[in-house]
Amino acid sequence: MLDQVTALRYLDPLRAGGSVPGVVETDDLGTYVVKFTGAAQGAKALVAEVIVGELARRLGLRVPPLVLVDFDPAVAAHEPDTEIQDILRSSAGLNLGMDLLPGARDFTPGALPVDPLEAGRIVWLDALTGNVDRTVHNPNLMVWHRRLWLIDNGAGLIFHHRWSGAAASVLKPYPMNAHALGAFRPAVAAADEEFAPRVTEELLREVVGLVPEPWLADEPGFDSPQAVRDAYVAHLAERAAGSAAWLPTEFASPEELRAAEERRAAATMAARPAWLKQVPNRHGLAQVESDWTRHIG
Repeated sequence: MLDQVTALRYLDPLRAGGSVPGVVETDDLGTYVVKFTGAAQGAKALVAEVIVGELARRLGLRVPPLVLVDFDPAVAAHEPDTEIQDILRSSAGLNLGMDLLPGARDFTPGALPVDPLEAGRIVWLDALTGNVDRTVHNPNLMVWHRRLWLIDNGAGLIFHHRWSGAAASVLKPYPMNAHALGAFRPAVAAADEEFAPRVTEELLREVVGLVPEPWLADEPGFDSPQAVRDAYVAHLAERAAGSAAWLPTEFASPEELRAAEERRAAATMAARPAWLKQVPNRHGLAQVESDWTRHIG
């Protein structure tokens, strides 16, 4: 089981992401980035964090240690933001903490060289789990001690948001052409040879077994949390066995990604009513300009 700790002090919210996690000190003298069950993404994002993160760890990828955090909203009574307070009050009980890596920084192109095999391994994991949220725009990778660490895996396991369609998506290829590591010539085929045989039902049962039962309860279409666990195992095992159907092979260049972003922005502008086209954006410009385009350009 994942270690369980108790929150003693709520330090700060992290507003960069939509889930608004918080930095929390706990009774094991640790400091964690805690994701809350009361956030907009709900418990399923935490389920994905556990399954994807712990699967990654067992495959040899670096993920900050995860813990279950028993959270009493009273420890955050000083938080002045009423919307955040609503999230915290809805999150009493078990939540998920990720060890805060002191001094870590966001991964950006040029931050460090990435070996093609390591890039391929990360892309392979994201393709297996349907995590399309590790992009050039939003890498969800940290650099710590000159090594890559995977964070924010809660966007994976897309299929569990609609179990009725999960079977149809078992061999679905997810778009990986804009992956954050696409420029590093990911050796995805080599990663597939290494990883696919290792993602067995036994390994998946071990990983899925780490998810707290309350996060799996009352799932429509299932009569018990164990039935939900079995469904995760069956889906991911079948997907790993059929990797030839979804293995990503092509990645867009920075120029192609920039051009695609410009086309998207132009289409957005064209769809605006005439009066709205003249409304300046936050940069004082009438045209739509992407933060991502500026970052890479």
